[in-house]
Amino acid sequence: MRIAKKISTVFLTVVLCGFGSLFAQDASSASAAIQQDPVLRAMSLELQRSKDQLRLENMQRPYYIEYSVIDRETYGADAAFGAVRQESRRRMRFVDVIVRIGDYKQDSYIGEGQGSIDIAPVENDVEAIRHQLWLATDSAYKSAIRAYTEKQALLKQFEGNDNPTDDFSREPAAQYIGPAAKFDVNPSGLLEAVAAATGLYRDHSDLQSLDGRLSFFVQTHYYMNSEGTILRQPDVQYMVGVRASAQAADGMRLDRSRSWVEATSRELPTAEQVRSETAKLIDTLEALRTAPVVDDEYRGPVLFSAGAANDVFSSLVGGSILGRKPRPGQTSRTTGEYASSYKGRVLPDFLSVVDDPTTDRFGGRTLAGSYLYDDQGVKARSVDVIDKGKLVNYLVGREPIRDFPNSNGHGRGSGLGPAHPAIGNLFIKSLQPQPFSAMKQKMIEMCRDAGLPYGYVVESVGAGLSPDLLRRVWVKDGREELVRGAEFHQLDARALRSDLIAAGDDSQVDNTGDATPSSVIGPSVLFGELQVRRNSQAKDKLPDYPPPGTKLALQTPAPTKDKVKAKEGQ
Repeated sequence: MRIAKKISTVFLTVVLCGFGSLFAQDASSASAAIQQDPVLRAMSLELQRSKDQLRLENMQRPYYIEYSVIDRETYGADAAFGAVRQESRRRMRFVDVIVRIGDYKQDSYIGEGQGSIDIAPVENDVEAIRHQLWLATDSAYKSAIRAYTEKQALLKQFEGNDNPTDDFSREPAAQYIGPAAKFDVNPSGLLEAVAAATGLYRDHSDLQSLDGRLSFFVQTHYYMNSEGTILRQPDVQYMVGVRASAQAADGMRLDRSRSWVEATSRELPTAEQVRSETAKLIDTLEALRTAPVVDDEYRGPVLFSAGAANDVFSSLVGGSILGRKPRPGQTSRTTGEYASSYKGRVLPDFLSVVDDPTTDRFGGRTLAGSYLYDDQGVKARSVDVIDKGKLVNYLVGREPIRDFPNSNGHGRGSGLGPAHPAIGNLFIKSLQPQPFSAMKQKMIEMCRDAGLPYGYVVESVGAGLSPDLLRRVWVKDGREELVRGAEFHQLDARALRSDLIAAGDDSQVDNTGDATPSSVIGPSVLFGELQVRRNSQAKDKLPDYPPPGTKLALQTPAPTKDKVKAKEGQ
């Protein structure tokens, strides 16, 4: 036993000394850290064994092997109508193994479905973890062999079309041993606050639903590849949300929600904040019930708040700047709306866009899209994507695209399955920022010049970028009026490029809580012209009888003529 331990310690030290670059620790301290961590120890030993022994007869040996282990603890709970409905807490470990055969120029990777994912033991048993890694590696290798054969057959269909880019980029090895993630919050108090907030329905009989939700996950991501990269990074995300729904008298369904997505438990809302924001949400929903429906069609200036504008930029810009490698045979540089826009104008010249995952705070808030290394082991970096309206970069992972042969640290994923290009912290910056009040006045003046009786201010948008909180501002007296039932027509990349005329000085942080956390930091914006029209949403029938606990006025049937005569004769 002592001999085995000594051999493994020497092995770890040799491997670490052979890595190309170290970050934050020298070889001896990193060797000690790995020796103390059963997960990293199991990964190190099994990766070396796979490199030495993994090969089927008459088949290529892997040129690249990648191990990921996700140690995740999750907590989820929800409440409705003042009571907790469910609460659960669990811990799981996953192993994700990717094997590539061939070489960097042309390998086995083709589309989705590469690699092998499985559940690993949560106990710190080195041999048990190694066994799970062994099975996953064997499965991933066989999958790569099948994929390589299919890819070779596919490429024969495009003989003569030289591939201008490699299939996988060469990147320097990196090493970072960060702290393991800790679940550092007691959710009971916050769950009580959310449940109490959903109890506000008692004073609002027109509400059809009012529920709240807590969703926390705390995970440690272990990563190792055959190039020499070793990483241990913590990742935490906390989400609190409340949601309410009702129907207008004409049957139109109305929904409102409020959520907090935070990267630290210290920034979670207090009980009073949850209650007050829920009360505001209910008040707005009740106002929407009696609000007028928008006119059939409007074409003119529209002003977006910073929060609403962030959703627009996230949807229309965030998904278009990703450098996704096209499938074999396709000649485009990448996919998406900006596939052919490299070095072309995609925004007004007073706007620039930077994606910077190395910045961790803005405006007093921790940014959810911050990270040190991406999910392919590449160091994060700030990328100027759009400069004065022109697209000058894409966000790229380790699958090169034309003109971008290397990763810029944006290969991301949920930690399970292949990583893909994704935004981190997307900053929208105006070179000519204006106060929101000045843009609002400009909107009114533009409406007056165009003979329009009102303009629109969008406070928030929902699914499909439809406005779910919209006000019209009357030109005559500046009065604001809440309206409902609207949708935008052709709010798209062309509108961003040609119709956006001003941006504010009020940048706001919006964290997104999903499998790949991100942040959008941007200002309010003014469109010179957008089309707003009445949506085609079907009206649903109202409930046939009121909710429980509602006091009904007893209705006495009107007396008949015979009963009136009888009473008069008494």
